[in-house]
Amino acid sequence: MNIRELEYLIAVDEERHFHRAAERCFVSQPTLSGQLKKLEQELGVLLVERNNRQVSMTEAGQAVVRHARTVLTEVSAIKDVANYFHDPMVGDVRVGIIPTIAPYLLPIIMPQLNKHFKKLKIWLYEYQTNILLDKLQNAELDFLILTLPVEKHGFTELDLYREPFRLAVKKDHNLAKKKQVNLGDLAGQELLLLEEGHCLRGHVLDVCLLAGVKEQGQYHATSLETLRHMVGEGVGMTLIPELAVPARVTKADVIRYIEFSDPKPNRRIGMLYRKNSYREKTFDNISELIKSVLPVNIFF
Repeated sequence: MNIRELEYLIAVDEERHFHRAAERCFVSQPTLSGQLKKLEQELGVLLVERNNRQVSMTEAGQAVVRHARTVLTEVSAIKDVANYFHDPMVGDVRVGIIPTIAPYLLPIIMPQLNKHFKKLKIWLYEYQTNILLDKLQNAELDFLILTLPVEKHGFTELDLYREPFRLAVKKDHNLAKKKQVNLGDLAGQELLLLEEGHCLRGHVLDVCLLAGVKEQGQYHATSLETLRHMVGEGVGMTLIPELAVPARVTKADVIRYIEFSDPKPNRRIGMLYRKNSYREKTFDNISELIKSVLPVNIFF
């Protein structure tokens, strides 16, 4: 049994077609078929059923494929370890990021990461916080970008920035003409919030408690962009993180984004990775570059 045979088996399982599997593995179809027959003979079980040009996996084949994927994942991890000790900025890095950060931060940092770390291949995955934490714990992801702190053990935090909030109101709202607002201005008001599962919801609720603001309970949005549209329709007001504020806001725009006076409500953004990770130097270099390219209105 060898690695190539396991790769052929996985390709057949995913393609369910010998010719396509062979093309994917850059070998001829007879070579692929022959190697799989050799694997079956070695294991003493039928892995692939071939009937009228239809390809399906036997029960034994499905079980072997599951283990084959684990083996190939570990082989890849071994290569990553070797690459890291040769150069910490080489190899694949799987990054998880929450939806209220991803659309606004990634356009700023990804061009610079690709420019400075050309040998690093970054895979991006966007999920809510709880899902990301599970995937990091299970080593499905290498590090996360999310709001801190995280109430879980076994992780190391790296601070990136503190992001202030702005108050988003429709331009005909009685607060729209203010250059700055304070938490006292929000007393008695209602705020639109994201649905359960978004950590931003918790941060805004904290502001609500400080300011005596109520949640507008009739509607919970699934994204910041949905919240923005609701504000534009005059449904209510909300808090928007600084990076989500448009670069240019004209008089014709329906929404006003008002800064808070000091102390500004904000959220703490950082990176999270498993403690004692051998790729700590990789993460340090990435975090330093991210901090160097952030706009000046993001502070720590």
